[in-house]
Amino acid sequence: MRKFLTIAALTGSMALAGCVSENQERQVTGAVIGGGLGLMTAKVLGADNDWVVVSTLAGAAAGALVAKNQQTGQCAYARGDGTYYSAPCP
Repeated sequence: MRKFLTIAALTGSMALAGCVSENQERQVTGAVIGGGLGLMTAKVLGADNDWVVVSTLAGAAAGALVAKNQQTGQCAYARGDGTYYSAPCP
């Protein structure tokens, strides 16, 4: 049964991959990277499990929101103090 569920999940995710636009793909990638950075930061700082969840969700939300402006070619970058600035994308 477990093998069937794994195969069904992989097949479903591959089928949905074709339905995602480039902008949505960027948002998902940003959310995954932001969530991963939030998780690693919380673990490195020795946070308890509640704070690990909070930092992972906050990182995912921030990662999904920080994106590239397609019309101007500008990207948003974090300064580290909670503010952002725009500059040309690499």
